[in-house]
Amino acid sequence: MSNRIVRLPATQQIPRIMSEMEAAAETLQEMGWGVSVFGSARLRPGSPYYELAEKLGRRLAEAGLTVIAGGGPGIMEAANKGAFEAGGHSVGLNITLPREPHNNHYQTHSLQFDYFYSRKATFVMHSAAYVALPGGFGTLDELFEVTTLVQTGKIPHAPIVLIGTEFWAGLLGWVKDQLLANGLISPGDMDLFFVSDDIDAVMDHISTHCIDCFRRDEEPTLPIERESNPV
Repeated sequence: MSNRIVRLPATQQIPRIMSEMEAAAETLQEMGWGVSVFGSARLRPGSPYYELAEKLGRRLAEAGLTVIAGGGPGIMEAANKGAFEAGGHSVGLNITLPREPHNNHYQTHSLQFDYFYSRKATFVMHSAAYVALPGGFGTLDELFEVTTLVQTGKIPHAPIVLIGTEFWAGLLGWVKDQLLANGLISPGDMDLFFVSDDIDAVMDHISTHCIDCFRRDEEPTLPIERESNPV
């Protein structure tokens, strides 16, 4: 069997992308605002980050918030599991990949995507906050996509939480030493990130900044409080 990837023409891709986004919107609009959780598929049960993600998912569900994760194993599974076992809404945005082992079984609402474009749009469609745990290229892609959208005002200001202080320290140091020091981002852009391994502190931060967004059937009301230059 050939592993060659066939690129469809745009005229065929666009209707499929729109169909995926419409299906996701119909599912998510009934749940109110939630929190997107990003992280590696490769961190298994027993990892301290898996345990933190599971605890986070449980706490978010107990607070009445929808948990939106990638639907795969690892950190995604942990966040879904915590929410699922707490009896909350546990959404999995599952992506079809050649080497993805499986979707996790802790999803109350399972959405399937063929395109990263529509999947990433769905993450921000109904999220009032974003949490990133350790991960690889996919996690970094999701993290900086969200950061760019908040920084440029394309989505309302929202907490961007990084769990894994030791893991993220090198990246944040590089951002400060290279991007900020060379004027490639504004000083206030560093304040977009809240870094903590304390789930109580994470929950307090999310609640303090996004309480208005958690009300069912309301639009986000938090304004962009500062001006910043695009990346």
